[in-house]
Amino acid sequence: MKLLTHNMLSSRCIKGVSVGYPLKILAKNVKLINCDFDSEFTVRIIQKLDWNALWEAAESIGHIGDVPRNLSDVEEYEKNDEFLKKVHHIVLEVEVIEGELECPETGRKFPIEDGVPNMLLNEDEV
Repeated sequence: MKLLTHNMLSSRCIKGVSVGYPLKILAKNVKLINCDFDSEFTVRIIQKLDWNALWEAAESIGHIGDVPRNLSDVEEYEKNDEFLKKVHHIVLEVEVIEGELECPETGRKFPIEDGVPNMLLNEDEV
């Protein structure tokens, strides 16, 4: 599971959960997968991300590097290739292969196997 995917996942579909975001990552196996850098794509994706959730997710699995906690700390990030490459790395090249996602409200854990999060609910959770 790429951190880009994680940034979009929520457990609010569980009965009684109002937000369910961001899910906590409990990683057992993290892999780096190289992919071509595209600065335009990275700029567009940054604009759609929940920056705090991304930063916390990357930090929790030990892959934040020196990316600033606040996006506002980076002047004209759209033109800063060094910064964009770091974000590209976090969003697209860091992949959780095995582990769990944990709902912040209920503690319900969803498995991640072979890089795929299983967010299926039990009947009593719907």
